[in-house]
Formats: sequence, C-alpha cells, structure tokens
Amino acid sequence: MLIGYSFWGFLGPGVVDTPDGGRSHRRPLVDGLRQAGHDIVFLQLNRDFCDAGLDLTGSYRWDVGLPELDALFLEWRWPIPGRNTTPCGRPGHTCDLHRQAELVAHYIHRLGTPTILWDKDRQLDPADPLRRTRNVTICEAAMRPSPGATPLFFPVADAILDSADPTRLAAQNRATPLVYVGNQYDRDEAFDTFFAPAAAHLPHLIAGKWSDTHRWPGLNFVGRVPFPQVAEIHADALATVLLLPDRYAEAGQITQRIFEAVLAGCMPLLPAGVRGTAELVPASLHVRHATDVRHRVGWLAEIAGTSDHADLIADCLRRLAPFRLSTQHGVLDRLLRHPEPVPS
Repeated sequence: MLIGYSFWGFLGPGVVDTPDGGRSHRRPLVDGLRQAGHDIVFLQLNRDFCDAGLDLTGSYRWDVGLPELDALFLEWRWPIPGRNTTPCGRPGHTCDLHRQAELVAHYIHRLGTPTILWDKDRQLDPADPLRRTRNVTICEAAMRPSPGATPLFFPVADAILDSADPTRLAAQNRATPLVYVGNQYDRDEAFDTFFAPAAAHLPHLIAGKWSDTHRWPGLNFVGRVPFPQVAEIHADALATVLLLPDRYAEAGQITQRIFEAVLAGCMPLLPAGVRGTAELVPASLHVRHATDVRHRVGWLAEIAGTSDHADLIADCLRRLAPFRLSTQHGVLDRLLRHPEPVPS
C-alpha cells in the first residue's frame, strides 16, 4: 500500500525547544512498515530539514500536495491557541492543524480513503463525527481506550529489546537516585502526589518544559534537553516515576517514557491508580504516594549492582512485550487490510 503519513515532529533528534515524544518510536514504526512492503509518503512539512537542518530526503519522501493514496495515517493534531489557530504567516504560527484539516477534507470526506487516526494525546473530542465515519479507525496508545477505539501502543524495536542486557545495566554506576524526563502539561497533581515531596529529600533531576515551577522551590529543574540526552539521564538514574495526566491514567496510557527508562536500566515507579497497567510494571515498583517513592528508591539503592537488581531489570524488560514493534505492526496490518467496523 501507499500510505500517506501525517505527523508534526521529527524522524531524527529534532531541535531542543519543541515537544515531540514521537522521536523515540516514529522512525522504527515507519521503517517497519516499509520493510513489510508498504510505501510511505509524509504529508506535513519536513521539519527535520526545515527546523533541524537534517536532510533525510535520500531515504524518505515528503509531499505537501495531495498525492494518490491507498491509506491515510494521521498522528492526530488538535487546536493549540496562539500556535496553530492563528492565521498562516503570523509569527509563531505552525500550519499542522490547517494541513490536517486539508487532509481530512480531501481524503476522508471527499475520497473515502481508509484512514487510521492515532489519537496519541487523547485529544479527539468524544463527540467528534470522525468517530462515526465509516472509513476511519480510531487508535489510542492505551490499555483501556475509548469506546470503539483500538489499542495501538508506542512501539520499540524488537532487536533493541532482545539485545538489552540486565546484568550490564545493573552494573552501571547510577549517580542520581530519582529523575523525571517530560513536560509539565497537565501533570501538576501527579507531580505533587508522587514526585515533589520525594525529590525534596533525594538527589534528583527534572528535564523538560516546566513553565510554572514556583510551587516547588529548590527542586532541580534543568529545562528541555537534546533528545539524545534523554537516554543519558535515564542511564545515570536509579528510578523515575511514570507521571501521567488524568486523561492518560484513566485510560491506562503509558507513554514512551516506560521503555526509554527501562532500556537504560532506570526503574519505572508506577502510580497504583493507573488503570489496567499493573502487568506492565512489577508490583514491587507500584507506588501510592511520595513516601512509597522514597522507600522504593532507598530499596533500589540497597540492591544496586546485585543479582536482585539485574533480575528486576530483566522482569521490567519482559513486561515491555506489549510495546514490541512486531506486535504493533500486526495491529496495523490487520487494520489496513480489514478496518474495524464503526460502532453504531
């Protein structure tokens, strides 16, 4: 199939001052689809070249027109006031939403092109007519997705999972007990409950865009970091907390941070109230509040470098099986060939 793929982000490392969690998994997903025999054309602006100066046109194809397609794949975009809702050409404007509207009108409504809409941020309105459009399949990266939606998790390459060495990861020196890598967006309550009180008593690091930090004086916010540095931060840390907005926690949506951390040997502490994800993290790493976080970090410091530590890392790696790229490609192959029926 020729698949038109719409995303607003990067295939490579991108630039520092922009949010794009897809950098950890978008390129493996695309490359896997191409290895399966599909042809991919990207339908948004080539931000790797225009913003980051990385020329990937020798390996991938972009088209800002309306090429003939067999299927459309949308990483769903939503209105962001002052950014993509402003007139084209105005300072600070990004045209992702306008371009997506053009693609929806042409391919979904005019041509009836089979479409997978991946609502990665759970921003599609529950009442949006696209949920009832016959040629559209809604996917969410959640264990308990919205009614009518299909789970499609953020993928990690099988080879990367298979090559991870728990013994080597356990033996690494880890100077920072607790870290968090990610942006503030809708995470204040989880941060207050699980992270901030623990971090006040532990060496720690918080990387990402946190615009309003006055509530947490003294905590070590370092701002956004280059994407390759994410792995370095996790590799130097004993543990992180999987902080989630309520809309993620209610649906059991764990972000790519879980495998970014585990593959670096950084143990993911999971808030116990996150729906449907207990099997993704060993029970010994579930936490109910910041006191639990402190206790778990203390325990991890005691076992660091031992066989118990290696066994725990191995257990975490095994539990990443649902994120395997081969599994997600199986989902996509089924949906591309036999789209899910729209609920009546």
